[in-house]
Amino acid sequence: MEHIREGLIPAVLGTAVTTAGLVMKQNRKIDSMISDTVFGFGLAHIVLGTIDLVEHRQRF
Repeated sequence: MEHIREGLIPAVLGTAVTTAGLVMKQNRKIDSMISDTVFGFGLAHIVLGTIDLVEHRQRF
């Protein structure tokens, strides 16, 4: 785990959560507000993870 760049885990987690939100949107039995919330949280994780990746990249 030492070589995983900071921000990579939130970005990957955000991708999974965003995908889950999209799948939930396809299911008509689930309230749209819940699926939109899950989708939004996923996008927020992607954005925050990407910011961490950019801020903490190694300069050679």
